[in-house]
Amino acid sequence: MIGRLQQPWVQRMVRAALAAGLSWQVALFLPPQLAEYAYYAPLGAVIAVHPTIADSASAAWRSILAILLGFALAVGVYEVTRVVPNALTIALIVGLAIVVEQWRMLREQASWVSFAAVLMLTVGTSDPAEYAVRYAGLTLLGAVIGVLVTTALFPPLQLTTAVNRIARTRETLAAHLESMAAALRSGQLPAPHEWEDRGEALDVALEQMRRAETQVERARRANPRAHRWQGAAGSIRDQSRALDRVAVLVDDLTTLVVEFQPHRRGLDRVDDGTGWVLADALDGLAGVVRLPFHDAADQPDDRDAAIAAAVAASNRLTALLRNSEIADDEGFFALGAVTVGMHRSLQTLEAHVRFPAAA
Repeated sequence: MIGRLQQPWVQRMVRAALAAGLSWQVALFLPPQLAEYAYYAPLGAVIAVHPTIADSASAAWRSILAILLGFALAVGVYEVTRVVPNALTIALIVGLAIVVEQWRMLREQASWVSFAAVLMLTVGTSDPAEYAVRYAGLTLLGAVIGVLVTTALFPPLQLTTAVNRIARTRETLAAHLESMAAALRSGQLPAPHEWEDRGEALDVALEQMRRAETQVERARRANPRAHRWQGAAGSIRDQSRALDRVAVLVDDLTTLVVEFQPHRRGLDRVDDGTGWVLADALDGLAGVVRLPFHDAADQPDDRDAAIAAAVAASNRLTALLRNSEIADDEGFFALGAVTVGMHRSLQTLEAHVRFPAAA
């Protein structure tokens, strides 16, 4: 049950339901001329319940602003065009409302302008001022309650989603590296356009991870719990950005290996050949990507073993490059770029040997 409550959609469901019920009940205590339209209050509550407090407050005031703009536009156009057919009046109001919706200040709530304009024209023209107070006022009441509920009831930091996105990206990036290593060992690298298709899953994972990190940063604004989870939020930010940088480097590595294929350029001067050395380096990097943290501070763990394997493979790749007798071939330069990319990736992942082996 606790695990379910950590899901963003479950938290939003609980907050929206509670805010809607509270706003309805509060609206019923208002004077009769307002309480009669109490159902507008839950609408405002639902509008204002968003994944973060900042987003809730933003949606609340932008929605009310858009509604008031729509009402004012409808009343103004209606008064000016009383002598023309209703069809033309409606067309003109909707057209102008959509123009107003282009105002960037309204953002995602812009569509409320045309909705409110048509609503006013159809049911509120007999007494526009009274209708505006009822609709916009009660909607504002519900929106305020929605923001308060979001603030008070487990205000979300979106940490669970971000952690899951990062884990998925790690796995996808590591699998990408291992897939390329396996292709090198088999000697059957796909064509560049075929490899681009394979990278689509990684691109999707990276984009979702970036959005989740951004959501965590937004969730920290005006959030009373932010200080309690500052360390976790900071770790999410650091991991996300490190993986993003490594993914860029890996994309370059992939392009260099697939297009220039340095393992087939006569550079096989060390042991089993360049292809196997490259494959070992890529597998080593994949192992470090999968293990972001150490289990213990005072003794070697699985991450130390993965780092040792990756560093050894990268050093072997460097030795191959230094010992090569072909310094003017494009494959040589591609291999050099791959080697630099490997070392930079390990540095970005803070893959340092903590317990050097005794000489």
